[in-house]
Amino acid sequence: MSIRRQITENEGAYFITFTCHKWIQLIDKVNGYDIVYKQFDYLKQQGHYIIGYVIMPNHVHMLIAFKNIGKTVNSIVGNMKRFIAYEIVARLKINNEEELLTTLALGVNITDKKRGKLHEVFEPSFDCKACRSNEFINQKLAYMHNNPCKGVWNIVKSPVEYKCSSAKFYITGEQGMYEVMNYLELEDINLAGIN
Repeated sequence: MSIRRQITENEGAYFITFTCHKWIQLIDKVNGYDIVYKQFDYLKQQGHYIIGYVIMPNHVHMLIAFKNIGKTVNSIVGNMKRFIAYEIVARLKINNEEELLTTLALGVNITDKKRGKLHEVFEPSFDCKACRSNEFINQKLAYMHNNPCKGVWNIVKSPVEYKCSSAKFYITGEQGMYEVMNYLELEDINLAGIN
């Protein structure tokens, strides 16, 4: 699922997924859903658009329309992961989760250790797919909104019931826990690569 290639584009809509180290349920462990929302706020302040998301106990799916601010998608997502990781580690320390912190410390590779990295909170790479059509965006929205209802999760019966998701907005028209922008409005904004 993850990729290591450099995304050199700096605008357009992208479906992005990143996962906690070894699929450990770190987001849930520290009740870190608000940490992700803070990063969404930061992205909005930079001029980007959150058009869909689901925050799961150990991974995040999101649809983001990036505005050209002179930074690549890789750079923006990398910074987002880093700030979320710092907050997760801080909360683990507050909660005295020494065993888990040790696991995360042991997950850091030698190269990153030399650069001063202390904990491996997320898998090193992330999945990133350009969304060039409304059909593809709809496909990705359906995939992520159904994530809490199927497979190993089965947290809720209906996507609308899962609070940490944009499903409520796309299914009922009412904003949920975090306000998103309807992807159909992107056509009026004229970001590159979206039609």
